[in-house]
Amino acid sequence: MPQVVYLLCAITSISCSYLLYRGFKNTKLKLLFWTSLGFFGFALNNILLFVDLLIVPQYDLSVIRTVPAFVGMLIFVYGLIMEEE
Repeated sequence: MPQVVYLLCAITSISCSYLLYRGFKNTKLKLLFWTSLGFFGFALNNILLFVDLLIVPQYDLSVIRTVPAFVGMLIFVYGLIMEEE
């Protein structure tokens, strides 16, 4: 059951990233672009979580899978700060 949840989270993040990027292409709002990049980082995190816990459980990939989430959050914060001006 956990593998289904991990995959659904990855699919949801990828879908959000795609829809936000499509909205950016239509409206040219830069905040949508930064948000789509942030969700892409979260999607990578969810994919690496699936790989870490279910495909190669003998290795600890926790540091590697945390990096995309951290970068995604940094992109979110950067976009919010730069687009507020």
